[in-house]
Amino acid sequence: MEHWIGFAILGVVAGIVSGCLGVGSGLVLIPALVLLFEVPQKSAQGISLAVMVPMALVGATRYVANPDIKVDLRIAAVIMAGAVLAAFAGSHLAGVLPAKVLKKAFAVFLIIVAARILWPKPTARKKTAQAAQTQATASAMSADQGEGS
Repeated sequence: MEHWIGFAILGVVAGIVSGCLGVGSGLVLIPALVLLFEVPQKSAQGISLAVMVPMALVGATRYVANPDIKVDLRIAAVIMAGAVLAAFAGSHLAGVLPAKVLKKAFAVFLIIVAARILWPKPTARKKTAQAAQTQATASAMSADQGEGS
């Protein structure tokens, strides 16, 4: 019973982070439930998924209603179809994998996501500019070698 206030505060934090940044509640809830409240990994994942549905509906509705934000519901529907089908398989897999494996897999996933956000791949424009710069450098080096011969 002593954790109910903490759970409520966690819900507020998860709602703000999810609504503001558009990230799934699992990024906030699972680590907090496991590390702060000592909820078992699999239970934390289930709680996170249960919280996600109503929270995501409220957040998505607010985004759709905002005239400054274009939310393509066709894209959402296609992703949703795949996600719903795969969630069945994923939740089954979570039931048979050891919690230790799930915890490590989740940690690796978070590290990869954080790294990709902090150090994104160059865009196509940057790649094109880099290729042009490399070609210009190679041409200049060829010209310099030709003059010295």
